[in-house]
Amino acid sequence: MKFSIGYRTIKTAIGFAIAILIAKHLGLQNYASAGILTILCVQVTKRRSLRTAWDRFLACVLAMPFSALFFEGIAYHPIVIGIMLLVFIPIIVMLKAPDGIVTSSVIILHIYMAHHISWSLFLNELGVITVGIGVALLINLYMPSVDKKLRNFQLKIEENFKIIFCEMVRYLRNGESSWDGKEITESANLLNVAKMLALRDFENHILREENVYFEYFKMREKQFEIIERVLPMVTSLTSTVKQGEMVAAFLEELSENIHPGNTAYIYIDKLRDMKKEFEEMELPKTRKEFEVRAALLQLVNEMNEYLIIKSSFYVKKVNAHEMRKAEAN
Repeated sequence: MKFSIGYRTIKTAIGFAIAILIAKHLGLQNYASAGILTILCVQVTKRRSLRTAWDRFLACVLAMPFSALFFEGIAYHPIVIGIMLLVFIPIIVMLKAPDGIVTSSVIILHIYMAHHISWSLFLNELGVITVGIGVALLINLYMPSVDKKLRNFQLKIEENFKIIFCEMVRYLRNGESSWDGKEITESANLLNVAKMLALRDFENHILREENVYFEYFKMREKQFEIIERVLPMVTSLTSTVKQGEMVAAFLEELSENIHPGNTAYIYIDKLRDMKKEFEEMELPKTRKEFEVRAALLQLVNEMNEYLIIKSSFYVKKVNAHEMRKAEAN
């Protein structure tokens, strides 16, 4: 059985030890709790780490006056802790800081165990909170880059699209194919994993305003939905016509130019020209030819939508870029 340790586990272990050492060096009571706070605040992304840190800090700070009010006002008793939580937890949820509930319970128990309220106790708890959360934030400044992984996903998905189009071309020309279709299932899985990774990467760039990779994979996902729609259409064609060879030639050229660049407008123009050619050709002579040509026209329309999706993706990118330039000026 393979045993591996992730970078988050390593960071958590290091942060735990550092937080306790710092809290102990500062002479804080309950210094070991600083390590617990660090463990709770180490997250998978920088943005999530910041949100969690703020939630926990707010809840911990609010826990101190609540503890003073309930323990000094009623009694230092376990039942009082339960009563206090009945009031405290809904307030924390209302303040949209639910992640801080578990952390604040550590502070509440410290005050309960002390059986007294004083400014020195509050300052001590504030020190424990600051050290624990602060170390977690510093530890989370390091996040390994996933750009290479995202680029590999991009290349693999594009390669799969090429294979799928080539198989469509083969079927249009020969009326048969021995393709097992594994690229379809593989592409669906790759797109799901790639989108999740792109979201995580975005969460690790606090100042980044747009998620280019995520938008790219969303664009490819929409195109993939069209590919899934047209495949049954292609395989339903039982005879070949001249228009089928024209569509095959177009798809073959398209398959050779699947890349992140913006060339969709070129192929949109070619499709428009091809549709005009279709209109100028003589009418089908048989019902079978009519059905085949109708299916091919539908295929052309679907491919037009496929290309518009990519073209729109780049229009959105350009508009976002122009907007940022305008704001900067």
